[in-house]
Amino acid sequence: MIALLFDVIGMAGTFLVVGSFFLLQLGKALPTSLLYNMMNLTGAILLLISLCYNFNLASFVIEIFWIAASLIGLYKYFKHNTKPAVS
Repeated sequence: MIALLFDVIGMAGTFLVVGSFFLLQLGKALPTSLLYNMMNLTGAILLLISLCYNFNLASFVIEIFWIAASLIGLYKYFKHNTKPAVS
């Protein structure tokens, strides 16, 4: 039963990561958009969680890089889209 839970979490992560790539290719998301980076970050985190049950070093490493790239994208998004307060 617990294996099924981790499989569902991993599949949700897979759908988010692959789905974000499809949205990008279809022109429905920009690589600098909040949607694209949040989908990638969430998907990578879910995949990392699923790896806690069935560990695979190569998958673990790629998810760490995927999370790092998504966090960089989110940092750039918020840095670019945050307007300074007028005083």
